[in-house]
Amino acid sequence: MKIAVTGKGGVGKTTVSSLLSYIYASEGKKVIAVDADPDANLAAALGIPRNKIDEVKPIAELADLIEERTGAKPGSSGGIFKINPRVDDIPDGFGFKLGNITLLVMGKSKIAASGCYCPEHALLRRLLKHLIVERDEIVIVDMEAGIEHFTRGTAEGVDAFIVVVEPGQRSIQTAQAVKGLAKGLGVKRVFIVANKVRKEEDISFIKNELKDMEFLGSMSFDDSIMESDIQGLPSHKASEETFNEALKIKTALEKLV
Repeated sequence: MKIAVTGKGGVGKTTVSSLLSYIYASEGKKVIAVDADPDANLAAALGIPRNKIDEVKPIAELADLIEERTGAKPGSSGGIFKINPRVDDIPDGFGFKLGNITLLVMGKSKIAASGCYCPEHALLRRLLKHLIVERDEIVIVDMEAGIEHFTRGTAEGVDAFIVVVEPGQRSIQTAQAVKGLAKGLGVKRVFIVANKVRKEEDISFIKNELKDMEFLGSMSFDDSIMESDIQGLPSHKASEETFNEALKIKTALEKLV
C-alpha cells in the first residue's frame, strides 16, 4: 500500500499519517513514513523523543550525499547533474528507525520552491519514486498542500491519494485544487477524510462540497490531540476514540483499493 496524505495546513494530515503508520506497523508490517512537508512534524507525531528528533536529518540538507549522488553541489542550477541518482540505500542509511517504522524527512530545496530544477530536487524526486514504485514496504507520505515532489510516474504508483479536510471553505478549496493537480498527474482516485468534525452536519457539508471525491471516513474534534502535541506524546496515545476512527478509515481504504 502506497498512501499520500495532503490537505491545507492545520487540518490534521500529520495526525492521520502518523496514525496510519502506527496501525500498519502494529500489524507487523514494515512501514516507511515520509515527511515531505517543509513544516516537518511527523517525527513528534510518531512519538520520537525530543532529544532524538534532531538526529533526523532532512535529505535535502545532506550536502555531501547530494553532491556524491548527483555530481553537483546543492543550490546549483543550470549545470549538469544526474537526474536519476542512486537512492536505494537511503532509507536504511539515513532513515530513523522506530520499531517497524522507518522515518525519512525530505526537507525542502530552496531553489525547487522557486520553480528551478536543482540537484537536491532531483534527488528528492528520485527518492520518492523509488519508495512508491520500487519498494515493498507500506509507504505513507505526509505532504504539504501541493504535490511538487511528484512526477507522473510516481503519482501513478500511489494506491491512495488522501486529502484531509476540515469543515470550512478554505479547506474545501485546497481539496479541490489538490484533486486537479493529482488528476493531471494520472491519479485516478482521490479520497477525502473529514477531520475535526463536531456534528453530523459537518460531514454532510464536506460530502456535499466534494461529492466527486470518495469519502473514506471522519475523525471527531478532540482536544486530546492538541494536548498530546503540547506534552510531546505520539498521536496514537492521545485519544482512544481518534485511534479507533483512524482504524475504521484504514479498513475502509483497504476495502476500496
